[in-house]
Amino acid sequence: MSDPQRSTPENLVARVRAVLPSLTPSAQIIARLILDDPATVARSTITELSATSAISEATIVRTARVLGFSGYAQLRLALAAAAAAADAARKGPDRLVPGDLGPDDPLSDVIAKVTRAEAQAIEDTAAQLSPERLGEVVDAITAARRVDVYGVAASGLVAADMSQKLLRIGLSAHAFTDAHLALTSAVLLRPGDVAVGVSCTGETPDVLEPMRRAHKAGAATVALTNNPRSALAELCDHVLISAGRETTFRPGALASRISQLLVVDYVFVGVAQRTSEVSNEALHATRDAIDQFTSESRHRPRRSS
Repeated sequence: MSDPQRSTPENLVARVRAVLPSLTPSAQIIARLILDDPATVARSTITELSATSAISEATIVRTARVLGFSGYAQLRLALAAAAAAADAARKGPDRLVPGDLGPDDPLSDVIAKVTRAEAQAIEDTAAQLSPERLGEVVDAITAARRVDVYGVAASGLVAADMSQKLLRIGLSAHAFTDAHLALTSAVLLRPGDVAVGVSCTGETPDVLEPMRRAHKAGAATVALTNNPRSALAELCDHVLISAGRETTFRPGALASRISQLLVVDYVFVGVAQRTSEVSNEALHATRDAIDQFTSESRHRPRRSS
């Protein structure tokens, strides 16, 4: 797997959210302080932050390094820049961390909060996704003999969307949401093929095992996950990070779905660009076939009951 993308003021908050589940309990305390009030953390010396959080200075330094910085001083500078940018755009702390939904919230608040959370997931994903990493995945899929995509539950819907899009532009792409079928497919892959594992946590056994088998078979492996420190990310040759904040009424699978679909669209457009002549021909052919079928169905006489 490639080295973690270095954090910047633009993607720092998104990266903190992404790695939060994989941090130690002590490091999670620091991470939550960053998410709750980045400006205050930016103003605090390491000694002050240690006293406030009751976390050792050594743990604070380790947390900064996990986030891609050489030390706490560099993290403070990035936090200060992020807070200043947010303030200049008239975005308060609640914009960085969307409000949770409560059981008694009126539907007007549901609309506002879900919209804000979805928009934040899209912005966070765009901010932290490396064009270089995306390009590597696009190149691998463009050259692939076959692309298998593995995912279960909500991630299975994302896997199906990815395979359907690639199929429409002439690639041999298949989605597997059943572990047994996924394993059957994975062991038959070979060098030149690509296996994509979709998992919000990056720890889903039904995705991990097929990806291990695909890697062993020699296929290039791609992780689409929220957690850059997950088992799936560690296993794969390429890692694409999506973003999504989990809340009471939006568990991880739902929180990540919109950002995972966004990453799928990035990949699809990139592949379509690389294969523009073939993909345009395939899109026209598939669209014509569907239009013809739909037209004929409308004019086909209906059987009387």
